[in-house]
Amino acid sequence: MKKIYSYIFITIAAAGMLMFAACSSSDTKEHNNRKISFNKDWQFHLNDATVDKDTFSAATKWRTLNVPHDWSVEGSFDEHSPGGIGGGALNGGLGWYKKIFTVAAADSTKVTSIVFDGVYCNSEVWINGHYLGKRPNGYIGFEYNLTPFLKFGDTKNEIVVKVLNQQPNSRWYSGSGMYRNIWLQTTDKLHVAENGTFVTTPKVTAENAIVAIQTTIKNEYASTKEATVTTTLYKGDSEVTSVSQKISLEANTEKTIKQETTVNNPALWNVDAPELYTAITEIKTGDEVTDSYSTPFGIRSFTFDLDKGFILNGKQLKIKGVCLHHDLGPLGSAINTRAIERQLQIMKDMGVNGVRTSHNPPAPELLDLCDKMGFIVMDEAFDMWEQSKNKYDYSTAWDKWHKIDLEAQILRDRNHPSVFIWSIGNEIPEQWNENGARIGKELAAIVKALDTTRPVTAAMNPPIIVNGDINIQFTETAAQPNALAGSGALDLIGYNYAHQTYANHKINFPKTPFIATETTSALQTRGYYDEKSDTIKQWPKRWDIPLTTGNPGNTCSAYDQIQTPWGSTHEATWKVMKKHDFLSGMFIWTGFDYIGEPTPYQWPSISSYFGIVDLAGFPKDVYYMYQSEWTDKDVLHILPHWNWKAGQTVDVWAYYNHADEVELYLNGKSLGKQSKKGDDLHVMWKVPYAPGTLKAVSRKGGKTVLEREVKTSGAAASLKAIADRTTIDADGNDLSYITVDIYDANGVFAATANNEINFSVKGEGKIVGVCSGDPVSHESYKGTKHTALNGKCLVIVQSTEKAGTIELTASAAGLKSSTIEIRTK
Repeated sequence: MKKIYSYIFITIAAAGMLMFAACSSSDTKEHNNRKISFNKDWQFHLNDATVDKDTFSAATKWRTLNVPHDWSVEGSFDEHSPGGIGGGALNGGLGWYKKIFTVAAADSTKVTSIVFDGVYCNSEVWINGHYLGKRPNGYIGFEYNLTPFLKFGDTKNEIVVKVLNQQPNSRWYSGSGMYRNIWLQTTDKLHVAENGTFVTTPKVTAENAIVAIQTTIKNEYASTKEATVTTTLYKGDSEVTSVSQKISLEANTEKTIKQETTVNNPALWNVDAPELYTAITEIKTGDEVTDSYSTPFGIRSFTFDLDKGFILNGKQLKIKGVCLHHDLGPLGSAINTRAIERQLQIMKDMGVNGVRTSHNPPAPELLDLCDKMGFIVMDEAFDMWEQSKNKYDYSTAWDKWHKIDLEAQILRDRNHPSVFIWSIGNEIPEQWNENGARIGKELAAIVKALDTTRPVTAAMNPPIIVNGDINIQFTETAAQPNALAGSGALDLIGYNYAHQTYANHKINFPKTPFIATETTSALQTRGYYDEKSDTIKQWPKRWDIPLTTGNPGNTCSAYDQIQTPWGSTHEATWKVMKKHDFLSGMFIWTGFDYIGEPTPYQWPSISSYFGIVDLAGFPKDVYYMYQSEWTDKDVLHILPHWNWKAGQTVDVWAYYNHADEVELYLNGKSLGKQSKKGDDLHVMWKVPYAPGTLKAVSRKGGKTVLEREVKTSGAAASLKAIADRTTIDADGNDLSYITVDIYDANGVFAATANNEINFSVKGEGKIVGVCSGDPVSHESYKGTKHTALNGKCLVIVQSTEKAGTIELTASAAGLKSSTIEIRTK
């Protein structure tokens, strides 16, 4: 895909602030007893375009399932899919969901609503035949009041949801259906509005924090209500402080009240110790509690400084972030809390402290986990505005819905301590004309009307100096000013790529702090290394050079040497970023591979190559470069594998830290010591191949720090299954991720083995995903077999709701099988 280069230099005021934030109240019953899960026992039907019309009938065949559910990932990869390989070569279509349920007679005097965390896309909802509305945006949550149309007691209610994913509408894999959680919410008629709290601190010091609580209360009674609103702050189970206020609220109105209190000696939220508090807002009329609303929160201060970059709680901190799309690899886009947690754990172990939600509002569960695990989030709203990027994308709904959807996002997410930046758009075409200034100002005003505590940015196309003029910007065809950047709408200059310009940022933008909203775009296939030494000498290499030169089968070498024309290698960008304090940080494209948007854009590729970690969750080699730079762990990692042809000369790389040197041995013979010089991020030897053992030893002051080996393997002989967790919850949702590695007869990892592996399961669980991380594999992620990629394959097992055991067996023709037990409790 051709990428248009657009360049910008502007000057706007620096953004600096102190703030405090809290978690969303769109979480589980554990945090909010007004909501219960509404995920179970839906009926689903996917229309067949050649048979079904835009409706269903008594003859329609339904299947029972639980949501979250993504129907696209259940289908076959299709080269002719309307969404194309950019959309993962998986089809959308028209789907129907319906559910029969009852509501207790005692709830007839209350308010009952249904809350969708997100439906992709163009959802329409009916309750007992009454039309409730439509929501085109697939990424933001919404709520409908069911009360006027409900039947109570033993009489059954029917809710119907229509979902239309008309492709193409995204530049990546979107998934289809009710792919996020659904809740049934019941409240007294006098209650806190959904997402109705906002907690800030006008002042934070080590000694105390002034806590301001803004609460919107709704009275849906037909008479005026007198009440007392009390907000109590907790740290764990211990009460910290409390504040009360009496209110009078007229019939069928709402009111926003403001309260303030002080937390002494606050435990500050940060990326290493994400301390959380809880605010419980209670409404009482007389002695009766009509509502209790819970808001987890965290106290912290931060600023983006022109000279020192990002400062959190008074200390300078480089944002070491990654961009993440919303899909969960072989699970598709169906949200699962454990799946998100695993992704974030893998990133955290690499040293990541930031996440950009590219290019849309994320699932609430991701932000909840970022709050608890300590990530700095850039929360993004849109990939397009009025001007389209795809035929059926959000631009078709922009005029009517963008204000509603952006407000919903800010109200939902503004209490999360992990959210530090609002992004109003990604590579928006309008940035180059007056519409960019107009819309940018409007969107920034919408954000600031609801939250003034965080900076607003946009991920713009990159700047460059042209003829010494920093206010001249270019596309490929003509010089244009960047109207969005010059509009004054943005508090942070955020742009994608162009790492060559970073060092000059203070010259180019003398009054504006910096954030690298998207960087790198390097390409790798895990475990594949270019075999031709003459080709290796040509690095760095662009993906748009024909891949038949040393890259058969749409593979990309796992050496950090292949990049897009607009991007860079991983090392090139980080070398610049780490040098300058005024560069606040970056978000790498991407942390994980994702379904769709394969670059190079050609069949049979159906998933991306950008990830530092592949689609199955297996780290690529460059993961360890970041780990050596971004963590305090001792790191030594050598590549490539050691299965080559006689006479080949192989480049051997080592990533390391906490050492003066690395010595390499082949079959016990030293090949010499190497040390990083200048800004080197790895060391390298050119080694004539001989089978055997390649060993690296890192030393500091002559003492061994770490040793690592790779060995030549024989033919594949056995499998070994290893679970990330051998005990999981028997809740019907929890997951165990089981890695299956291939070994030879001597127990050596078979790094080039690609055997087909079969999976079977017994007991209290089921297989919900299989994957190897291969971007060209067209095997179903929902099957019970999969071909390994370079010695590794993944199977995901989900619990039932019954305690017991799950027995998973991996087998392959001619290989010794492996069985593992998972306990469910």
